[in-house]
Order: sequence, then structure tokens, then C-alpha cells
Amino acid sequence: MLSKPLLTLKIDVDTYRGTREGMGNLVRMLAAHQAQATFLFSLGPDHTGWALRRALRPGFFSKVSRTSVVEHYGLKTLMYGTLLPGPDIGKLCADELRAVRDAGFECGIHTWDHTLWQDNVARRDAGWTNAMMRKAAARFAQVFGMPSPTHGAAGWQMNVSAFVEHDTAGYQYASDGRAMLDERGAMVRASDGPHRLRNGNTVLQCVQLPTTLPTLDELLGCQIDGKMLTTSNIADHILSLTAENRRDHVYTLHAELEGQKLAPIFEQLLTGWQAQGYEFASMARYHDKVRHTELPVCPITWDELPGRSGRLIVQGKAA
Repeated sequence: MLSKPLLTLKIDVDTYRGTREGMGNLVRMLAAHQAQATFLFSLGPDHTGWALRRALRPGFFSKVSRTSVVEHYGLKTLMYGTLLPGPDIGKLCADELRAVRDAGFECGIHTWDHTLWQDNVARRDAGWTNAMMRKAAARFAQVFGMPSPTHGAAGWQMNVSAFVEHDTAGYQYASDGRAMLDERGAMVRASDGPHRLRNGNTVLQCVQLPTTLPTLDELLGCQIDGKMLTTSNIADHILSLTAENRRDHVYTLHAELEGQKLAPIFEQLLTGWQAQGYEFASMARYHDKVRHTELPVCPITWDELPGRSGRLIVQGKAA
């Protein structure tokens, strides 16, 4: 019998509110579907309010208007770091983080300070980058009593030093980038998937498991195939992508979205993917499937994706 394709669920937990409210909702939903997943935590202060500085970026306002940022993140969260001090997530929510592990889910590092990393790492040097990553690693070890097995970059933002630090930290796998997608959210290159990165003449050992599907905030409010994607039809659209391209996929979701207002959509996706014959997986499970195969080696590459403002890490073409 042929094995089922994997649907790896990678859950980014960006904020204090997402940690306190959305994360537990996702744990309960996943348990009801007997679905494995990987939770990636922001472990330092929540400075979401600093993200308002992105207002000058092309496409920022269109995304805000499409995805109702205030509704999903809350006005209080949008004041952290500006009018309100940013709560220290790893210190204040250690019990909630450990509860995810105790429920049987893989846990890893998203970042130390989500907004600080996302808005700065692309132009920072090795000293700044390593300091941020090692603060997150130390906090993870403090909370869980063991090192993190993996990493998934905030906003899919990295630099060369950050990728090198993965090997220094001993990560066997991470999910820091994206497969190239077209306007519908379909993969542009069928070959995109697990790969290693090349830094000059050096092949880095950490295996990258890129996100291969669009996120809800990239699709909501967009016109695709002549129709507007709304909360009532967006699940059907994403399910059409996994039906057309039946293969191993990585889907990135957020505790602030699928764990809260958009939970009904995620419930539809879980039910639909089960009906399509996918096996839900953690990043560890996906890596275990591919680690003994010959993987392509790709250059470290930045590009833009439909529905998301700014440049981010994408899978480059293998040499």
C-alpha cells in the first residue's frame, strides 16, 4: 500500500495573546483530529506595536485592510512596545508552553522578539543575529529543560549568519522559508520541497522544510479565478490546491488567526485534508521521512510572494 502524503502543520505563535488564548484552542482542535503538529514559540517580549513602522512598505495597507489586523490581534496587542510595555512571553507563559509539550506536540523556536527579528534581521550582522538566536535558545532550554530541536523564522526572515547558526546549534531540520507560489497560491516549481542550503562553497547541514501552501492572511480578500476569497470559501480554495497537487506539504498557521477568529476555517481544512487522505505530521515526522534521501542543494534566496508585503526567504533553484 502506498504511504499517505504528509500534511505538516507548522504553527507560529507570534504574540502574548496568541500564546494565552489561541494556542490552547489549537491544541484542542488538533487532539480532536488526532493530528500531529509543530508549535514554534516567540519566547521573549511581545513588541507587536513596533510593527506599525511597516506602514511605509508597499502592500502593507492592502494586507491590513484585507485581514482585519485589529480584529485578529486585538488593540491591546497593537500597543505593546508603544503605549504599553511588551509582556515577556516565555517568562509569563511558561506553564502554557509546557502544556503544549505535555499534550504530545513537538515544540520549537520561532524567535526571541517577533517584531524585532522580522523587521531587522535581513540587514543585521552575525553578532546581532547570533545574540538574538541564542537568547531564544537559552529561554527555550530554561522553560523545557532541554534544547530546542528546530526553528522556524518569524516572517520567513533570515540572513546568512542565521542559517550558519542552525548548524552551530545542531539543528537537523528547520522551516525558515517558502516554496515559490503563483497568484492562486499554487506551487510554481514541482521540485520545491526539502533541501539544504549553500553558503558560498559550503553546504549547510540543516535540512530546510519550506512552507508549500499559502497562508490565510495572504488569500483572504483576494480575487482569484474571478471570485473573492472570503471566510466562507477560502477553505475550499486551499483544499483545491492540495487536491490538485497531491504530495507532501507544509502549511503554516498562526495561533492568532486559526487559533481564534479563523478557527472554523482551520476545522474545515483539517476535515478536508483527512478526507483527501493526508497524514498530519510534525516537522520531526517529515524530516524523518526525507533525511535519508538525496536532497537538492539550493542558494540562499530572497523574493516576493503574492499577498505578502516585502521580500522573504524562498527556495532558490537548485544548481
